[in-house]
Amino acid sequence: MNTVDEALSLIRRGVTEILLEDELRARLKEGRPLRIKAGFDPTAPDLHLGHTVLINKLHQFQELGHEVLFLIGDFTGMIGDPTGKSATRPPLTRDQVIENARTYEQQIFKILDPEKTLVMFNSSWMGAMSASDLIQLAAKHTVARMLERDDFSKRYTEGRPIAVHEFLYPLIQGYDSVAMRADVELGGTDQKFNLLVGRQLQEAYGQRPQVVITLPLLEGLDGVQKMSKSLGNYVGINESPDEQFGKLMSISDTLMWRYFELLSFRSMQDIAALRRSVEEGRNPRDVKFELAKEIVARFHDAAAAERAQENFVLRFQKGALPNDLEELSIAVPIEGMPIANLLKEAGLTSSTSEGLRMIQQGAVRIDGERVASRDVQILAGKIHVVQVGKRRVARINTVSGEGK
Repeated sequence: MNTVDEALSLIRRGVTEILLEDELRARLKEGRPLRIKAGFDPTAPDLHLGHTVLINKLHQFQELGHEVLFLIGDFTGMIGDPTGKSATRPPLTRDQVIENARTYEQQIFKILDPEKTLVMFNSSWMGAMSASDLIQLAAKHTVARMLERDDFSKRYTEGRPIAVHEFLYPLIQGYDSVAMRADVELGGTDQKFNLLVGRQLQEAYGQRPQVVITLPLLEGLDGVQKMSKSLGNYVGINESPDEQFGKLMSISDTLMWRYFELLSFRSMQDIAALRRSVEEGRNPRDVKFELAKEIVARFHDAAAAERAQENFVLRFQKGALPNDLEELSIAVPIEGMPIANLLKEAGLTSSTSEGLRMIQQGAVRIDGERVASRDVQILAGKIHVVQVGKRRVARINTVSGEGK
């Protein structure tokens, strides 16, 4: 990248908002490495592709010659980020924070250049802050401003409790930018308020306010809700090549382009060319293969990505199944059995509600074909291979009758 305009073009890719772009342009023109901050609370030990939307942007800044400040919020992790929460969030213990933080460095360097990354812990400065210092920090913000946050405002209006320590979270996140002298801070759209507090506090401490860049929250495999381990619609970056590949192949043809924009390192010109090829008749599955191979190679290697594709084709396109696949006999009424009930009866899900959720997420297949509707009825007198996710699979013989 030789020009500021070219750099901005790369930075804008997949971004929701830049506050303020003129300020970012001015800093880029200075020709010095900028300090690019992103904070992660160690609330869970494993990262998924949703987290990498932000990490990929950090990677792009590194390609442009800037320094990444990867902040592990070990101090704020003991408060618990209240963003988007309808109730006070239980804080982590110190031991939990330390245990969860250990895995981050190993995971992020699958994307980031270690030579251009400074890993920091906010306990380094917050742990040394006295009660007097904390009071002085709190004096630089108002309750009225704090209540401008949607989640705080709703809870206050509805009479639900807001603990005082929750107000400290955005203040401490903002003070991190002061301590780190950040030029730019990245965060999800749900973090916009906290990021802007950082700008305000930097000004209050006599610093040039950071540029704020917000990025979208990646939809999970269901294409509806944001990617989340608790919702089961995620791709973990520590998962096996076959697991990652199979999950990525399960996304819809429409969602595939969203993943290309936010997760792929291909240029937008290359992605546009892939779109045209599909419009001209290329099978979207073959393009999805390219996306899945790129992601698997990033977190494993190219050979693993090739093997994962071969395994996928063997398993799902040629109908290959384990030799010892268990066959179950399930009694089905003459009028048929709803697919979610069949999944529960076969022990592939713990309940019909889980079955319905897995169908909605596109994780259920019958004879290799994805089940698109919860209203599918399974009739008696047939043998089906039924899969839930990649690990739960059974050969089911549907017999007519009651309770066999």
